[in-house]
Amino acid sequence: MIRAFFARLFLHLMARLPLPWVHRLGVLLGEILLRADNDLRRVARTNVRLCFPVWDASRRAHLVRACLQETAKAALESGALWLRPTSQVLALVREVSGGELLQQAMDRGKGVILAAPHLGAWEVVGLYASQRWPMTSLYRPPKLAGLSPLIRRGRERAGAKLVPTDAGGVRALYQALSRGELIAILPDQDPGSDAGVFAHFFGVPANTMTLLSRLAVKTGATVLMGYAERLPNGQGYHLHFQPAPQCVADKDLSTAATCLNLAVEQCALQVPAQYQWGYKRFKTRPKGDKKVY
Repeated sequence: MIRAFFARLFLHLMARLPLPWVHRLGVLLGEILLRADNDLRRVARTNVRLCFPVWDASRRAHLVRACLQETAKAALESGALWLRPTSQVLALVREVSGGELLQQAMDRGKGVILAAPHLGAWEVVGLYASQRWPMTSLYRPPKLAGLSPLIRRGRERAGAKLVPTDAGGVRALYQALSRGELIAILPDQDPGSDAGVFAHFFGVPANTMTLLSRLAVKTGATVLMGYAERLPNGQGYHLHFQPAPQCVADKDLSTAATCLNLAVEQCALQVPAQYQWGYKRFKTRPKGDKKVY
């Protein structure tokens, strides 16, 4: 209760600050995270080392530093993205690349699966899309349960519908696509033991979801990748929408998972500092493999 109270208070404070100030604080917090021993730094270093083995130590260190700064910005800007009026947040969208692809896909009438990786300000992608079309997405409550109502209101305030990560939630996704609507999925989450297939992600076996591909195969929905690039100096956001490879809807789930990971890689390489390298992407290992973290 007390932790949730102070977390809410902090988010409301961040929401009142101009975005450039918030991002400057993010840079400062990122520098603190770089210098202090913490799990986020350890995981980011491990992931960068695994995913970019041919890079020299200096280049990897530069990416880790930039990643920690961008991760801190993402955490601090959440207050504004969840609590400010939708119109104020969307006014920060300075450019949209590929918006016509999303419109054309919706016009097909078979639904759209928007795969939004842990890249940039993915909350902005959800607000932008849900204001324009009916959108359903899976929702996993945060570890700090007292924040759940705030987060739900923030994500649903433009019209999105959040559903639980269970059988009922999956049915809701199928139903939304059958109505020709939009669904949003984070494609690079570890789905947990016995809930995915292993496919290479930056050359490393990663437990990869099959839900997205199964949805695409069964419904014929178009799959697009989407992310919001964080512009420098708190200038706002640049939204990107691009086609996913057709093989993400392959009936062979291993092939589909490999294609999905490749699509996420291609997005991450466009703005590598803004990918969430601090996420334990390789937590679940193939049988017999040693732990990564």
